Amino acid sequence: MDTSPHKSDFVNVNGIRLHYLDWGGEGPALVFLAGMGCSAHIFDKFAPRFTDNFRVVALTRRGHGDSDYPETGYDVDTLTEDVRQFMDALGIDKAILAGHSMANVELCHFSALYPARVLRLIFLDAAYDRTKFKVLREKNPLTDVQPPQEDHFTIESYIAYTKRVRPDLAEIWSDLWDEETLHSVMKSPEGKVVDKMSDKIGNALLGNLGPYSPEDSKIQAPVLSIYSIWDDYRFPDYLTEEQKVLSLEFAKTVRLPIQRECIEQFRRDVPHAKIVEIPQGHHYCFIKHADFVFDQMRKFLLEQ
Repeated sequence: MDTSPHKSDFVNVNGIRLHYLDWGGEGPALVFLAGMGCSAHIFDKFAPRFTDNFRVVALTRRGHGDSDYPETGYDVDTLTEDVRQFMDALGIDKAILAGHSMANVELCHFSALYPARVLRLIFLDAAYDRTKFKVLREKNPLTDVQPPQEDHFTIESYIAYTKRVRPDLAEIWSDLWDEETLHSVMKSPEGKVVDKMSDKIGNALLGNLGPYSPEDSKIQAPVLSIYSIWDDYRFPDYLTEEQKVLSLEFAKTVRLPIQRECIEQFRRDVPHAKIVEIPQGHHYCFIKHADFVFDQMRKFLLEQ
């Protein structure tokens, strides 16, 4: 049951209908953008904490949640134009943009195209040059290992399966994730509970966004970038003990160094950025480390 104190509504922009949540509040606009696969509801518990000083909204991008699922428009330019037209539709001239994970591309490209409309930028484990992730795919020894496939005819079964194959999500599961899931799945004609996002859309997003080189050096606004350090290792039960050993070695010798390389690159490209690291952090830092992230954001947002 959705108990977050927001207004849920839609805007018609860029030829499609996009869903958004509005928690109200007074002050500068604070716009949250979710990561890939998530809707605005992922911020249901976190976003309302800012309404005492800001007008807080969150957008669900195309191909996600309750927004439309067009066949096209999953390139960087179109996704960024969606954000611009969304702000226009709500009468937001300038905003603080706070993005998680994949939202890095919209934050970077928007700030490059419309620097005068950006008050501040907040990257929630998001500020990565994803062109470097090609190495992760090439060197991952378990690229071809997939979780067991199951059919689900109830939302309870779907959620239980997600928790089994995603121990990182099971660790932070709550009624928030129950609500988020309700907006991310649908019933197929056969009665199965399936993801709303098709493989075609998912592949289009990954194919278009993977080659994008962040325009970090063009960022003019004040920046806070929070990184959850990838040194907290969890492995799903479907992996064999040998596969877990290989995965751990890969995480330590390839994945973690790539993250460190991305952080140092961002530090060079955006020398005015405030960078905060969370050792053994969770990718959904605004959920697992909510109080810490809130304190860092509030301090950054209220400083002169």
